[in-house]
Amino acid sequence: MAARAWDSTVVEPMGDGRYRATIGDEWVLVMVPQGGIVSAVAARAMAVELGTDQPLRSIHGVFVRPVPSGPIEAHVTVLRRGRSVSQARVDICAADGEVGYSAVGVFGGDRTGFSFTELAYPDEVPDPDDCPSFRDPPPPEAGDEWLRVDGPLPFWAEVLDGRGGIGHAPWDDTPRGAAEVANWFKFDDTPVLADGLMDPLALLVMADVMPGAVFEKLGPRESGWFAPSVDLSLHLFGHATPGWILAHAKAHLAGDGYASAEMALWDPRGADGPTLVAWAAQQMFFTRVT
Repeated sequence: MAARAWDSTVVEPMGDGRYRATIGDEWVLVMVPQGGIVSAVAARAMAVELGTDQPLRSIHGVFVRPVPSGPIEAHVTVLRRGRSVSQARVDICAADGEVGYSAVGVFGGDRTGFSFTELAYPDEVPDPDDCPSFRDPPPPEAGDEWLRVDGPLPFWAEVLDGRGGIGHAPWDDTPRGAAEVANWFKFDDTPVLADGLMDPLALLVMADVMPGAVFEKLGPRESGWFAPSVDLSLHLFGHATPGWILAHAKAHLAGDGYASAEMALWDPRGADGPTLVAWAAQQMFFTRVT
């Protein structure tokens, strides 16, 4: 693993809107790096190319083909560099030059206006210290399928700690209800900016875990599926403080081998209570891994 997992988002200018980066193996989930880290590299390259210091407000990306770990390139085109709002697009290419991810990002400074939050923080979510960790070994009653698993993947074991707040363990065959989960996430080494707040690009990583809402609905009877991202959109609403973030995901529809989901990301340490720091939407497709 690199000195810091988040070093994978460091981009090196090559000129003419082109940047180098290296995604470490610790980001690999099942077959390829987690889509959130690919999106974060793309956002970083766009921000550097724009050079405006305007924070990222939204990004919409599509996953064209798998982006492997190792060296990659980001090719950025500035669409508009404005005084208060700027836009850019980016292609992430693997070493063979094939485009694997393409996105458009909107960056903008603070503006005068009004404020309200219509989404509601989920009720009765236990504190993270009272929730089971994704790193905990399965209990004996989980069954041979889960007991044979040799620990969590490095992404969950070394990069991002996850704890289930709403939902069932994957081996729990209790009858299911809504396609809804709420998980606590925290980086082992949280990326922090100079002002002491969490790097907002870290929320892209936390957002790209929406398949859990689908599998919460299905339960263990539909194990053995992998859900690569078709796309990922994220709207950012300010900076989060370092520490646990609550990711509340709901899936709305599954069919034709695809599913659609959304996620709200909450910082529980807001001055006036839990603060909505990002909202994301995603479509995914399904492929068998067993």
